[in-house]
Amino acid sequence: MGLWRWPWAAGASGYGGSSTAEQVTEGVDAGKLTAIVTGATSGIGRETARVLALRGAKLILPVRSPEASASAIESLKRENPTAQIEVAEMDVSSLSSVASFASNFNASGQPLNILVNNAGVMACPFQLSKDGVELQFATNHLGHFLLTKLLLEKMKATAKETGIQGRIVNVSSGAHTRADGAWIDLEKINNASEYKAFKAYSRSKLANILHANELSRRLLEEKANVTVNSLHPGVIPTNLFRHFNNAVALCLGSLVKPFMKTVPQGAATTCYLALNPALKDVTGKYFADCNEEVPTSYAMDEELAKKLWTLSEELVEKLEKPIQ
Repeated sequence: MGLWRWPWAAGASGYGGSSTAEQVTEGVDAGKLTAIVTGATSGIGRETARVLALRGAKLILPVRSPEASASAIESLKRENPTAQIEVAEMDVSSLSSVASFASNFNASGQPLNILVNNAGVMACPFQLSKDGVELQFATNHLGHFLLTKLLLEKMKATAKETGIQGRIVNVSSGAHTRADGAWIDLEKINNASEYKAFKAYSRSKLANILHANELSRRLLEEKANVTVNSLHPGVIPTNLFRHFNNAVALCLGSLVKPFMKTVPQGAATTCYLALNPALKDVTGKYFADCNEEVPTSYAMDEELAKKLWTLSEELVEKLEKPIQ
């Protein structure tokens, strides 16, 4: 992971683990930007949406149930009455739902400058998505892979028309260090008899980094004005931990409590990558505490990234014909 530094100390960027999302975007005018943020009704996703709106960005928030999310959206609007927020239905674990959302958005004629792939589940019991894919891989990676794929032309066109560089941000995790490269095969991903909840989560978070790296390489090759980066937000007390039993949660809490971030601190790196001007032209990198870090060798393996890309393409084509 590179040279160790105390996580609360500022790094080369001038920010560190104690920096908040508001601090790392101070002075940024996002009034001309439109952003999509998944998983924006709670936790660091909500804080990311709040701060992007605070800086003037127009938000499109995909939610599984507009009715169930109404109170969360209303609270965002109460905190910032001038916020421009639209809500649309989308279940990121369902490829048909993702395709429908993307089709509707592309048909709306709206521009798209920022895509934050944030939604996720963590260490849940084994189950398959509607498309027959292990739920953590389906939610944390495959749905976001398809969403990004279907919105990419819109992002490239917006960047070309406006001259403003587009930014794609994948929220990964330091948990990726627990995954190797021997699992990128649907039979292994869907193997219920060998399923270990946190290991599956770690694999999906490694996939987030590999996806960002391979997409970055492809965009650089075609000279598109869109960057892609991934990040570890830190350990934050959010509802991601809801699948841990009480004993495990208590044990983990006592061990990591000194290193836990607040939600505003946890959203800082996401907002830094999405808005801070220092990130212009920075792409294919992995960040933690608002500073570039070195992930594992598996995360930097170009052949592994290409293998995951091929599998992901095959799955989205086989399981759901995307709506164009």
